[in-house]
Amino acid sequence: MEKAPRCAFVIFGISGDLAARKLLPALYTLHQEGALHPESQIIGYARSDYNDASLRQKMKEAVQKFAKDFDEADWGGLESRIHYVRGGYDDPAGFEALKNKIDDLKLENHVFYTSTPPNAYEGIVVGLAHAGLNSSSGWTRLVIEKPFGDDLKSAQALNKVVLQHFDEEQVYRIDHYLAKETAQNLSVLRFANTLFEPIWSNRYIDNVQITMAEPLGVEGRGGFYEEAGVVRDVVQNHLLQLLALVAMEPPSKYDSVAVRDEKVKVFRAMESLEPHHVVMGQYVARGNMKSYREEEGVNSDSRQATYSAAKFTINNWRWSGVPFYMRSGKRMPDKSTEIVLRLKTPPHVPFNVPKDFKADRLVMRLVPNEGISLRFNAKEPGRGEDMKRVSMNFFYDKEFSRPNPEAYETLLLDSMIGDATLFMRADEVEAQWRIVDPMLKWWEASDAEPAFYAAGSWGPKEADRLLQDEGRYWQRGDEGKFKS
Repeated sequence: MEKAPRCAFVIFGISGDLAARKLLPALYTLHQEGALHPESQIIGYARSDYNDASLRQKMKEAVQKFAKDFDEADWGGLESRIHYVRGGYDDPAGFEALKNKIDDLKLENHVFYTSTPPNAYEGIVVGLAHAGLNSSSGWTRLVIEKPFGDDLKSAQALNKVVLQHFDEEQVYRIDHYLAKETAQNLSVLRFANTLFEPIWSNRYIDNVQITMAEPLGVEGRGGFYEEAGVVRDVVQNHLLQLLALVAMEPPSKYDSVAVRDEKVKVFRAMESLEPHHVVMGQYVARGNMKSYREEEGVNSDSRQATYSAAKFTINNWRWSGVPFYMRSGKRMPDKSTEIVLRLKTPPHVPFNVPKDFKADRLVMRLVPNEGISLRFNAKEPGRGEDMKRVSMNFFYDKEFSRPNPEAYETLLLDSMIGDATLFMRADEVEAQWRIVDPMLKWWEASDAEPAFYAAGSWGPKEADRLLQDEGRYWQRGDEGKFKS
């Protein structure tokens, strides 16, 4: 593992849930593994009434609860390097106090992490610049959490403010799904194996399906979900990023410039999402699971979508004619994120073809049980020609003795060593918004009801018809089960 240089790691919103659940446990693990420089310091910034001692105690409790392997001695080596500065996100005095703290610690390299509500991002950017913290004698990097804007116009406005005060090379727009091992392995699977890249096109692939299913509801985040909905929450960012990784051309080399160039080409080749290619759904009560409209913080007549299914097209030589189907929803039967490449059926099969004959599939699972499964047809033993579906499965936890790092461990280390490959660029974010924004505007201006589906089901029937009208179907049930 590459080791980070000495730096100040500043977390805006240190008192929030993300810092406690993800950021401090990730930094602690990097410290345990020796990847965090022994002289690096963590500085928390928030409006809450903490001091160094009380913040350290809160962070210790968070690390004990959420880190993979807590050790008192390891924590002791990190605890004294956690500091607190109290201030508002539009408070010049607070940013001046932060500058003084960094100067006192004599740290010339800085990472500033915005673990705050999105409406605080602009104030943080301006406050850092006015305090002279947007540059240093070493290096300075700004990590911005998602969502980056809530439509194309707001994303462009935020980019304008950010790039007025920071160079693009300093800005790291985060999407933690890009740090999942299977997402990173997509490029290795394609570009380091002769077996896969030749079939990775419209000549052999019939359709691509990307699914992100969650069994939970909004879990107390009704107010947030009323503003965001499923498209802003996961489709515009996580799932479009996965689509780009599947569809991009081979980069000349695997670095932040070449990889992001190829992803942007994919987004530019995509048409804006048409309303007739989208199903917006909402879960209703079933059993002991209540409806979305009964959730705390949700309007009783809300039209907000907790489920979406969509068909995307890519207008280039590799993918012309191949639909990319994408679905995501709350209150689904399983927790699962996977990418399925359904290959075309052979032009002629000289055997007794069963009624349920299926073409080959390559399934890449991100959550849970990260791994890859190749499903194909084989002859059953005996004198007949009966065929059966079989699988060749690869699991990370079976093949490798090293545990998969948490996504935030990878991303925080990358932000410190200066590798932006797994982060998004300004033109990339805006291109993603261009694809979904017209459809969102149409939906919000209409008075159409969402397609309702029972909690615990695979979504509304309208989503099935999206594929059935083209002679296809969603992969579900035991088709995609990974059995380690």
